[in-house]
Amino acid sequence: MARVKNSVAAHKRKKKILKAAKGFRGSRSKLYRTAKDAVEWSWKHQYTGRRQRKRKFRQLWIQRINAGARIHGLSYSAFIDGLKKANIDINRKHLSEMAVHDPDSFKKLVDIAQQK
Repeated sequence: MARVKNSVAAHKRKKKILKAAKGFRGSRSKLYRTAKDAVEWSWKHQYTGRRQRKRKFRQLWIQRINAGARIHGLSYSAFIDGLKKANIDINRKHLSEMAVHDPDSFKKLVDIAQQK
């Protein structure tokens, strides 16, 4: 039976890790073992960061909507409740953009929410 060598695959695997560690400081980008630890750590935090970004943006949108609604004398929860009762289905991202960039149309939505 032929002898199996793993040198090509091992070299490729190490090159992949060192390429991912490019830009890290010191031995974290030069030495395989420390680079592997650093890259695995960074991949783990990238994964959690992608989920946290969604949470942070939703928090930002809610703060903007709340600020816009309170200018017109309505709380965030009452505003959202009024929109739901009026069967107006606009997501929070668009509501926050309206509150910041188009206050006139946002005021109309606040009026509709107050009536309901």
